Amino acid sequence: MKILFYGFGHGHIYSLYQKAAADPEIEIAACIEEDDEMATGAEEALGIKILRGGYDEWLATDIDAVAIGKAFTLRGEAAIKALRAGKHVIADKPLCTKLSEIDEIEKLSSQNGLQVACMLDLRYQPQALRATELMRELGEVRNITFTGQHFLCLQYRQKWYFNGFQGGTINDIAIHGVDLVRILTGHEFEKTNFARTWNAYAGEYPDFNDCAVFAAQLDNGCQVMADISYSAPAMVGCMDTYWNFKFWCEKGMLTFCFNKPGVTVYKMDGQEPEYFDGIESGTDYLCDFKKSIADGGDSITKSVIASARSVLLIQHEADK
Repeated sequence: MKILFYGFGHGHIYSLYQKAAADPEIEIAACIEEDDEMATGAEEALGIKILRGGYDEWLATDIDAVAIGKAFTLRGEAAIKALRAGKHVIADKPLCTKLSEIDEIEKLSSQNGLQVACMLDLRYQPQALRATELMRELGEVRNITFTGQHFLCLQYRQKWYFNGFQGGTINDIAIHGVDLVRILTGHEFEKTNFARTWNAYAGEYPDFNDCAVFAAQLDNGCQVMADISYSAPAMVGCMDTYWNFKFWCEKGMLTFCFNKPGVTVYKMDGQEPEYFDGIESGTDYLCDFKKSIADGGDSITKSVIASARSVLLIQHEADK
């Protein structure tokens, strides 16, 4: 499979590049980033040559797929162009920042039989895989809470974040949590009850809403409440609030966070909590993307688009 990398606006795309470069089944056709500062940073970090233009020309070649890592508000247009050119798409999150874009992405992928994937790596974590298994024993889910506080670090964060290219903190961060809720419960987000974003920490950028909370309802009536703000200190990587999930069900409660290795269950008839080790995944988002292309199944594409649309609808409520 031949992949074109388009955009190095966020460091997340570096890990996808490294995965692809190490995969003997993948040929990296070229790397493009029009912004010279972003391109230079990626060249230094990855030790590669990045072109400063030529995206449309490369779409007319025999590449199979495009990996997109542009600044967030530029991703939807890039994905739509790729799909119109008959290329599969894999992107860093968020896939796009407008509901009109996700509608067009869904239409084009369906019409042209193309795959769309996203770097939603939480769904492949050992805790998530164990939780998926254990949820079946706990009956219907009734309430869910999750936090995903990130750190802002203004001195290191890309400046485009604060210049109108981020597209909203809910869409930026909550996609991981929304995706995982959908995967673990098998339920879809039905409506948003409340969503708010506001500026609290990035004082020098008063128009940048770094904090975000929301309450939403699943199609079985389950209530989901989340805080996914840029409010954490720099040691977020060791804090329990970094991707911490609680699922309150008919027969008990299940909880895990991604800075601890396992899953804890509190059952209605149990006196002590039960601890379960995670389950190591035999795949990841890139492997699933390749498999989808090979066998033509659309389950990954549908799941990614559903998660992206759900979080965009929540963001839309906050933006009203």
